[in-house]
Amino acid sequence: MRFARGRVAKKGVKLAALACGLGLLAFPQKKKDETQTLQLPRDLPTAVEGDPRKFMFHVTPLSAKGLLTKQVRDALSALMREAKGDSILKIRAFVAGSGDARRVRDLVSEFFTDRKQALPVLSLVQAGGLPLEGAQVVLEGIAESKKEMSRYGLALISAQSAWSENPLDAAGPLAVKSLGALRIAVKAAGSEPADVARVTCFLSSLEGLDATRKLVAGEFPGAAADFVQTQRAPARALAACEAVARLRREVGAPLAVLNPEGLPREAGQSQVALVGASKVVLTGSQVSFGFAEKDARLAFERLEKSLEQAGASTRGVAFAQYYALASGIADQVRKVRREFFDAARPPAGSIEPVEGLPSMDAGFAMDVVAVKLGRDGGWPIAVE
Repeated sequence: MRFARGRVAKKGVKLAALACGLGLLAFPQKKKDETQTLQLPRDLPTAVEGDPRKFMFHVTPLSAKGLLTKQVRDALSALMREAKGDSILKIRAFVAGSGDARRVRDLVSEFFTDRKQALPVLSLVQAGGLPLEGAQVVLEGIAESKKEMSRYGLALISAQSAWSENPLDAAGPLAVKSLGALRIAVKAAGSEPADVARVTCFLSSLEGLDATRKLVAGEFPGAAADFVQTQRAPARALAACEAVARLRREVGAPLAVLNPEGLPREAGQSQVALVGASKVVLTGSQVSFGFAEKDARLAFERLEKSLEQAGASTRGVAFAQYYALASGIADQVRKVRREFFDAARPPAGSIEPVEGLPSMDAGFAMDVVAVKLGRDGGWPIAVE
């Protein structure tokens, strides 16, 4: 009887093993060597091209909800909604607070990659403050519409700086002066206040901003407006408002520059650039790594190479924006840029002080708008 019970037990074990084997066949297991790998964010491009006659300009609403990552994602979603299906070509991000600004690059890449959309170029700057407590980011976006928005092109207007040596002086009265100069520049371009599509005001302080905001809204009612405090502890009081306006007249050339009467002149910079070209190249921020003049020159050389790869040139730069960490570095920029831009036809633009940049050893960053080269490798540039 014991042997019989043993045979039954052995038979039961065999049946159980067979059942387990059939179960494994029915539900195959993953191989041990299969591992899940996370995709790294794609690198953002250094330059993209677009048709300035189709450009739309957006500024995202401020939010104090969550930390930097959430605010960036919310801002990107808001920008996407405002664009309404238009291709977003460029983002300029102003980041305030203690969050790691370098994270913004990855977030932008992930956002557009997840939606299977072309990556935009990005300019990334750390500001001293934004006009909402707890807000850590604001995005300015340039999107290319499916239809023509400006038949004759765009006027790119340099930041009109008004300043005082006393850093405690209110920025409001200085903003009034800056906007008055901006009004002169818009008129000289042949545009009307209603043609202004975006205004960005760089301010040393955001105290009393409501008056400045109302002034901008009343002066340029159709403009997307952005207000950024440049530094937490500025060396002097400042208001510098720049603008983009749609043109109402033929430029007569792909690019022309103006220096209207009544506005100050600065060596190496024009007050207004009139872009009549059908194609321009937009760059992300090119950073100067280091604080010596040779480092600044290397940054310009990298910019030059990036433009050449995109079919443009430093000779065709219409607008150059610089973000400098110190006045001495700004002076370096003014000196070195003469080696790369046509001294007789310098681009419009501005050099603004900023709180920081997404690199510990960065001295300044720059981004540009450049007219794309024609088939003959050049273009006529007019000066008025």
